[in-house]
Amino acid sequence: MQWIEAAFVRGGTSKGLFFAQDWLPEDESDRNRVFAEALGSPDRFGRQLDGLGGGISSLSKVMVVSRSQREGVDLDYTFGQVAVDTGETDYAGNCGNLSSGVVPFALEAGLVQAPDGRQEFTLYNTNTAKIVRVVLTVIEGRAAVGGKLSLPGVHGTAAPIELSYPDPAGSRSAGLLPTGNPVDTLRVEGHDYPVTLVDAALPTVVIEASRLGLEGTESPEQIDANKPVMELLEKIRRAGSAAMGLCATSEDAALVMPKIVLAAAPAPAMLLDGTLSDAAESDLVIRVISMGQTHKAVPGTGAMCLAAAAQVPGSIPAALASGLQGEVIRLGTPSGSVSAAAHFDNAGKLAHTSLLRTARVLMKGFVQLPR
Repeated sequence: MQWIEAAFVRGGTSKGLFFAQDWLPEDESDRNRVFAEALGSPDRFGRQLDGLGGGISSLSKVMVVSRSQREGVDLDYTFGQVAVDTGETDYAGNCGNLSSGVVPFALEAGLVQAPDGRQEFTLYNTNTAKIVRVVLTVIEGRAAVGGKLSLPGVHGTAAPIELSYPDPAGSRSAGLLPTGNPVDTLRVEGHDYPVTLVDAALPTVVIEASRLGLEGTESPEQIDANKPVMELLEKIRRAGSAAMGLCATSEDAALVMPKIVLAAAPAPAMLLDGTLSDAAESDLVIRVISMGQTHKAVPGTGAMCLAAAAQVPGSIPAALASGLQGEVIRLGTPSGSVSAAAHFDNAGKLAHTSLLRTARVLMKGFVQLPR
């Protein structure tokens, strides 16, 4: 039996285990074992009942945080996505939702200190080698919890945390449009599928839902139950990964990225809480597939990537969000409308993306490992 110090943190619409780097074994394979066993994977039943995971991708995550030795940077952090079924930890991308929990955790763990008031912190994400800026309010040395910001998919309101990603294009690839094209055609199983391949904070494959016989407003459960569509989406995602230069062949594609997004024009949709959203509440309807499951909201980095993609002339998101005005896009997710922003400078370069999240440290203590 072994006990490892950890904290359980909600960040945006995700939850995960947070560790200070010094709390973990130095060997990566030993760390991966800690992550899998703490979350309860591998689990052939897909529920992670023997751990702190929640049986879905957004609830099976880890963060490792440390004081940074880089000039002008407060904290370094590494995100890990743990596969529910196999227990494999994938480090291929960042998580925008859990990124909002890094500073609240670091303040609790004593990795960083700050005076009360509105404070800005500079983070370095090791997965993408990119800077993330975080602005939040500090009260008595801790991140403020109470506030008025409501996030679709999270009950109640909380204090806002602003995430800004400077120069987010090409987080894992050659640039905002890794192939140089706003639309590429992927040939999968003898059929051609037009997609937009885009990388701003998160490599993403965007396909119009109608190309697969869907409306785009289906619930996550409906999409997940459509096995032929899910299998086809995974093949398209893997083909997109190879086309973006993220892997040599589609068989080598990482589990966690690129994400694949089903996109549609604004339309009424039934939300997970049983209410009906009006078409006027969003600029673009999306369903994000993450680790083989349909996300119940949207990954934070995915939201920012789509905000950038929607401003690229000729792209699929731009065509579907034809009424978009300005830098902010409202994304229609299964949990409601989520806003994200992307700013292009006068030269047409993507300067930064941003979104608001909330976060809370739910527990800190020790997690028991089964061996």
